[in-house]
Amino acid sequence: MTQPRKKTGRPLSFDRDAALHAAMLTFWRHGYESTSVADLTAAMGITPPSLYAAFGDKKRLFRETVALYLSGEPPEATIAAAPSARAAAERLLTASAEGVTGDNTPTGCLLATSALSCSTAAADVQAEIAAIRHGIEGALRARIQKDIDRGALPADTDADALAGHMMAMTQGLSTLARDGASREKLLRVAAQAMQVWPPQG
Repeated sequence: MTQPRKKTGRPLSFDRDAALHAAMLTFWRHGYESTSVADLTAAMGITPPSLYAAFGDKKRLFRETVALYLSGEPPEATIAAAPSARAAAERLLTASAEGVTGDNTPTGCLLATSALSCSTAAADVQAEIAAIRHGIEGALRARIQKDIDRGALPADTDADALAGHMMAMTQGLSTLARDGASREKLLRVAAQAMQVWPPQG
């Protein structure tokens, strides 16, 4: 006896990548909780059933947009590829200044603005974003500690505080951008922030 053929889902009638990019910009502009399914479908050019079929639901769609946002220049990969902790921090700040002032994207940082004011119903989303930021900070802290251990930074360098300072600066650059600061100013602020870096060993 022949086995019955499994039914396959209907092929998507839209460009999934383009729709995901549109959703990312919508979340970036309005934040997770303030963005409705109607906002998303209007931006993506699809119907609610198509959104649910392709992405599951709003929360899973948001997670995909965050992954897309981070895929351009993954912070952990940037830290790992840098020749030193200082170079890694400089690149993170520069990339932040450039990313929050893009010509074709909303101002600010998706991670910094999308889940700031989530209610209890979206606490898990807020926790996931915080975990991503903690992961970036942890990677930078480990890289700083590595430079301390090999004598490239002074032995009394506070790796935890230094990594926290750099993360605070990236968040601050996002706020300045949302308030209208230019990329040129943000790059100067980033350079000023690096003045606290301990002297190389």
